Amino acid sequence: MASFGLGLILVIMFFLSIFQAFSATTSHFGGDYANLYPQFYQFTCPQANDIIMSVLEEAIAKDSRMAASLLRLHFHDCFVQGCDASILLDGNSEFRSEKDAAPNQNSARGFEVIDEIKDKLEHVCPHTVSCADILALVARDSVLLSGGPFWEVPLGRKDSKIADFNRANVDIPGPNSTIQNLINLFNNQGLKEEDLVSLSGGHTIGMARCVSFRQRLYNQNGDNLPDATLERNFYYDLKSICPTKGGDNNISPLDVASPVKFDNTYFKHLLNGKGLLNSDEVLFTGNVQKTMELVKNYAENEGLFFQQFAKSMVKMGNINTLNELKGEIRKNCRIVN
Repeated sequence: MASFGLGLILVIMFFLSIFQAFSATTSHFGGDYANLYPQFYQFTCPQANDIIMSVLEEAIAKDSRMAASLLRLHFHDCFVQGCDASILLDGNSEFRSEKDAAPNQNSARGFEVIDEIKDKLEHVCPHTVSCADILALVARDSVLLSGGPFWEVPLGRKDSKIADFNRANVDIPGPNSTIQNLINLFNNQGLKEEDLVSLSGGHTIGMARCVSFRQRLYNQNGDNLPDATLERNFYYDLKSICPTKGGDNNISPLDVASPVKFDNTYFKHLLNGKGLLNSDEVLFTGNVQKTMELVKNYAENEGLFFQQFAKSMVKMGNINTLNELKGEIRKNCRIVN
């Protein structure tokens, strides 16, 4: 009887350890506590990672901007009702698409790459890999292919059945955000200052449109004067790209020194007044000691930046994930089943 009791205790402890391991990657930011873990598709779609990487390699080879665009899609998805692929939905009679919201309109891109990945996955593993998980894996692999860090992506997200145009206009940080606005928006998602600064470091790759930084050049504080924190030569270079009127879609690198390489040069630029967006530069000039120190630390230590970026990406990727009861696995990422 004693040996039976001991055996029962050991069995209970075994299952508790499994539960705790799965719970370690569970969403803690108001989601449905869906268990996420990197091996979720190990038996149901073991080819998923290889399929995603092969499509990405080809897409980024054709368009070097694509890595940054796909990373941005995951970010903009997670900040609106959680990491549920709502950003991929086209509008219908029930809801307006998040693609039409101000932070995404004429700006969010890479949807055709997600479509191609989904189509290939559906051919090999029908109705298995969610669009939300595709976005998370694509973000990681885009960073990796750009020279950035690798991290294990917890998987098992389900896709939403609705998009939220209004929340997309409110919850996604804008390019002219103040430091306090940025901190508040990140805090609303359960993210802290170290997440804000490290995730902003994703701007080490990619481009931004003139309309996103024009205010800094011509009317930063409503006085028809430029942002005084802009480095002078950088300011003149930007004026040649972005006129006072017109040219809204003219683009400039977020990291002028290495726009397609994932590194810590972005933070070095902030120290020298060469952050492109106001939301970039205020990380250092916004008079918040914590963010200023983090910018300095990441500028000095690329490994430290990579380490925190990976942690923050996992944390962001766990925001409000859906389970089978509230979500689904879309067959086409643009429409609900």
